[in-house]
Amino acid sequence: MSQSKPHIIIEGSVQYTLGKLMDNHILYDFDKLLIYLNDKGKLLFGKKFKIFEEDREVLFKLCNYFIKDEAYCKKLGIDINKGILLSGPVGCGKTSLIKLLQHIVPHHKQYKVVPTRNITFAFNHTGYKTIVHFGNNNYYCFDDLGVEPIGRHFGKDCNVMGEILLSRYDLFLSHKIKTHATTNLNAQELEELYGNRVRSRMRQLFNLIAFDKESVDKRN
Repeated sequence: MSQSKPHIIIEGSVQYTLGKLMDNHILYDFDKLLIYLNDKGKLLFGKKFKIFEEDREVLFKLCNYFIKDEAYCKKLGIDINKGILLSGPVGCGKTSLIKLLQHIVPHHKQYKVVPTRNITFAFNHTGYKTIVHFGNNNYYCFDDLGVEPIGRHFGKDCNVMGEILLSRYDLFLSHKIKTHATTNLNAQELEELYGNRVRSRMRQLFNLIAFDKESVDKRN
């Protein structure tokens, strides 16, 4: 991939042309994006990885978001200035896809995928420095939001991810810095866990893209 041809990606000896360049604008081809994602997924996660036909609708939304196709995103009710909250049942492939999708736009700012459990464990060791650290200007995707335990540092309990989401909301307002997340929980469960104030901020922070709740466990 070169800066002048960001729609052409080379993996080993294979060249993937994800669309065509017209007037400094890339016209992406969704079927070509899926071929690349399927092959790149195998490289990242092993030969058993595959793109499922049943996930095509979710992938269409995610791809249009990541390539910043404003016209399609508007039709789909997606705000390209917000982050993504990717929700769905256990094993439906949320984490793999959120790790994978940023590879279709290597010329865009990349984010780090961090399990929320690890963040809480870090808080238990280092305290509020952890909340300050994840409230910085870096781009993050918080993986498995809602499964993390309550943090405890020197005997004091803290809803660590709730505090971090409030910090990320302030960053979004002041510097337009996006945050992404994956979760197994629905809106009601997230509100019960983090409270109405955080849930309200989350609506402004994220676009919700959801797998079908009947989506199969692909890890079987």
